[in-house]
Amino acid sequence: MSSSDRSRLRRDAGGRGGPVSAAQRASAPVAAAPRSRGLGIGFARLTAVLLLAATAAGCGFHLRGDVSYAFATVYVTAPPNAPILLELKRAIEASGGTRVVAGPADAPVRLDVLNVNDDKQVLSLSGGGRVREYQLTKRVGFRLQDGEGRDWMPPGEITIRRSYTFNESEVLAREAQEARLLTEMQTDAVQQIVRQLQTARRPAG
Repeated sequence: MSSSDRSRLRRDAGGRGGPVSAAQRASAPVAAAPRSRGLGIGFARLTAVLLLAATAAGCGFHLRGDVSYAFATVYVTAPPNAPILLELKRAIEASGGTRVVAGPADAPVRLDVLNVNDDKQVLSLSGGGRVREYQLTKRVGFRLQDGEGRDWMPPGEITIRRSYTFNESEVLAREAQEARLLTEMQTDAVQQIVRQLQTARRPAG
């Protein structure tokens, strides 16, 4: 057998599972890599789902029918032109078991939003004495009574605070941010009232 034939046989043997050089071992793919990538993708998807659920819960999301009250109908009042009134009515009826009526005679209870107050205060200043942060505060007082003036739950007040940074060069952007925060605070207040309404009970006697 010639030397060229012997060299060809050695190359063929190495390709069919013969001795493998260190360079060949280093360049060989790792079998577990695809599985690791799959696990990584699966974990990323799970994380995204959990974050979505947490976001939905933080926004006051409720499935229809998971809220119940001790009254089938309710009459709701609020200070004139208070934007919280419409959102509160929608939140109560979202349960599907209670209806908001147009007059007090059509319901055993009356939900009064007594006050809605928004306040804005300076939270911190920069070294030069300029405003760096503001704090927004929303207070909503309410009570639930029947036609005889009896409380179905203790009168309450919701207090919600939010803060944001301020930059004089971005006045319009900060005004938009403040409006968005106030809207979010109103939704938070509505959801807290809705949760407290679930504890309401007919007075004894």
